Amino acid sequence: MRIAAMLNRKRKGSGPHLRANRNSKSRLLLTSALLGAIVVALASAGCGAARPVKYYQLTVPGDITTPSDASAFPITLLVGPLTGSHLYRDDRIVYSSGETMGMYDTQRWASPPTEMLQEVLFRELRASGRFKTVNTLRSNARGDYVINGRLYDFKEVSGSAFVARVAVEYELRDTKTGTTVWSHYYSHDEPVSGKDVGAIASAIDRNVQGIVSQVQAGVAAYFQANPPAAASSAAKSGN
Repeated sequence: MRIAAMLNRKRKGSGPHLRANRNSKSRLLLTSALLGAIVVALASAGCGAARPVKYYQLTVPGDITTPSDASAFPITLLVGPLTGSHLYRDDRIVYSSGETMGMYDTQRWASPPTEMLQEVLFRELRASGRFKTVNTLRSNARGDYVINGRLYDFKEVSGSAFVARVAVEYELRDTKTGTTVWSHYYSHDEPVSGKDVGAIASAIDRNVQGIVSQVQAGVAAYFQANPPAAASSAAKSGN
């Protein structure tokens, strides 16, 4: 009888403790499961919120080798980099409305506008066949003339009209004298055919093609009026 009573007391004393341990383990497992579910949900939400980045590029004129045209101006022309606002040294597309400007996070250029314009003008001048040699300006590059520029606008403009605005100034400098012999400021608002960013990029591309064609024509007109060979002859005859 005493032994049975003692066993009964042990069972009664240990029962609540066992149930408490089981409950604690259950709560721990439930908490772990809930935390895991929250982590998965947050990860899924983050993946769903990420939007793909779209890149746009300008049309680059077809390239050719050294022209065989005998009428090409006998000069080496270097195309230097453009300066501009930090907005145009970034690859994000810029938009403006009134006095406010901003940048699209997921709509971008393939390269910053200042770099793209240098490349497009370089290829345009080279493909024209009007100049003996055309190169980009590098640390070891040597040439007779350097064309540099500053980019002022390269953006979407919304308001009374929806347009793509490009404004840039170019100057041609004689490397021997350091004198600026030609310069011109170009600014044009190209109408946009749609409301999406792709339509803006297409309108800016059309704008740029028109501008670089004008630059090529303007530089060629300068050398047409001031032939390099004639200028050299005049300098020799004066000595």
